Amino acid sequence: MALPLGIFLGGCVVAIPVVTGIAEGVEHQKKQNEEAANETRMTKFNALVLCESNDELADEVDNGILVVRHGKLWVVPRTDDPKLTPAPTLDPPLHAFAGFYIQYPDEDRFPPERGLVSTISDDPPMLNWIYCDPLTYELKYGNRSASITGIVGEWDWTEDESALTLHGWEGFVVIDEWDGADEDDSTEWGREGLRWAVYYDIDDNGLKGRRKGRDMLEITLQRRLQSEEDQLKQLENANKKMQVATRGGLSTQFTAPARELRRKNEWGRKD
Repeated sequence: MALPLGIFLGGCVVAIPVVTGIAEGVEHQKKQNEEAANETRMTKFNALVLCESNDELADEVDNGILVVRHGKLWVVPRTDDPKLTPAPTLDPPLHAFAGFYIQYPDEDRFPPERGLVSTISDDPPMLNWIYCDPLTYELKYGNRSASITGIVGEWDWTEDESALTLHGWEGFVVIDEWDGADEDDSTEWGREGLRWAVYYDIDDNGLKGRRKGRDMLEITLQRRLQSEEDQLKQLENANKKMQVATRGGLSTQFTAPARELRRKNEWGRKD
């Protein structure tokens, strides 16, 4: 569902306790004035994924592209393998995250939180809110009805404006949704080759109780301002690499030699 632009123009009317509320209200108004003067927060940007882990699996994620698909955020790795055979193009094609910051419209949130939206389609043009699922900690996207019960902010960037933050820090990780398998035909994203989903480790405990033994890597979501031409080229390359046919079935270049090495070494997994 598209987000009408008019939704961003409304204000919030709330009751403010006399003493504490006035101070909070003044501080919030000051913040709003600063936000209004900072037009760069509404400049659309893509996100590249950086992974500095020494884990053998990091090459499947590092320098990847953040995309929106099936209601979630994924990493499409960048890698070239001449042995891979291209398969039919995804329909609809992958859509790169292309977002900007803006206040989340909810009268019950005070002070209002800075949200993050992304385009999810070019034709027709549609925007959705990016939010963290409060139960699974997955990063998802949806309209206001879908996102309002989630963690919708406060989104921001690092001091140098180079990377995304949520709740003031970079707690983003990726989880292998295939659980170490070479292929996954049981899910719609598995059949398309998507395997590394983005989560937010809000409790800073390695997603304890939610990881379920799956491979996990810490990542940084790097802001990148791009021209439309660069974005189109990037997506064309990503779509080509997402669809490959090997061993007579659907697989991906993301089943990297590193995973095979890890399997041979019988590395253990920790929750």
